Amino acid sequence: MCGRFALTATPDQTAAFLGLAELEDFPARYNIAPTQPVLMAHAGPPLAPGSNLPDRQAMLVRWGLIPAWVKDTREFPLLFNARSEGAAEKASFRAAMRHRRALVPASGFYEWQQTGGKRGQPYWIRPRHGGLLAFAGLIETYAEPGGSEMDTGAILTVHANTDIAHIHDRMPVVIHSQDFARWLDCRTLEPRDVVDLLRPAQPDFFEAVPVSDLVNKVANTGPEIQVRGVVGPEPEKVRRQKPGADDSQMTLF
Repeated sequence: MCGRFALTATPDQTAAFLGLAELEDFPARYNIAPTQPVLMAHAGPPLAPGSNLPDRQAMLVRWGLIPAWVKDTREFPLLFNARSEGAAEKASFRAAMRHRRALVPASGFYEWQQTGGKRGQPYWIRPRHGGLLAFAGLIETYAEPGGSEMDTGAILTVHANTDIAHIHDRMPVVIHSQDFARWLDCRTLEPRDVVDLLRPAQPDFFEAVPVSDLVNKVANTGPEIQVRGVVGPEPEKVRRQKPGADDSQMTLF
C-alpha cells in the first residue's frame, strides 16, 4: 500500500518532470497523508493545430477517492489506494480508470514493516539513483449534496517487488516518463490498452532506508523524518503495585 509519501522537489523541477507548462509555488512536503491535498497531472483538452503548449494540466485533489455514486461520505471508506488488479472492473474505480487516469509526482514513499510489536519499523523508500518518480493515479470529481464539487484521487498499487516485499506485500505503481503519454491518454486508450503498465518497479529501482517513528505523526513535516534511524523495542509495562506493598513479601491480594 502507500499511506504516506513525500514531494520535496521544486515546482520547476516537478513541472519539467511531468511535462507541464508551469506550476504555482509550493513548499517541500515530507509527510503527505490521506485526506490532504495532493498534486496530480492529467491530460488536458485537445490543443489547437500547431500549438506547442504542453497537453497536460495539474490539479490539486483530496487524497481519498470518492466515487460519484456515493450518497453519504460519512459511511464510505477512505479509498486512498486502489488495487490495480481488477480496478478497471471495480465499481469504485471503473469510471476513473477509463476517463481520468493521472500521474502523482513524488520523491518517494513510506512503508512500515511489522515486527510483532505494536510499533512497526518505518522505511523511507526512494529511487536508488535519486530524482522524481510518478505514481499511477486516478481522479474522480464528487458532487456534494449541497451542489459544490470536490476533486478526489487515489494511488494505484501492485504486489511488491523484491526491494519492498520484506517490508510490505504492496507498493505503488510507478509510471516511467516514456509511458506518461500512454497512461494519460484516456481519449484513445482504454484500460485494457495500458494494463501492461500496472506492474511492480524493476528490482533495484528503489532503496529502503529505515527511519525513526517521527513519520508516524502527521504533524511532523520536516526533513528530520527522513533521517536514518531504528525504532527500538517497546518499553515493558510496569506492573501496578498497591501502596505499601513489598515485592519481597508474599501477599494474598
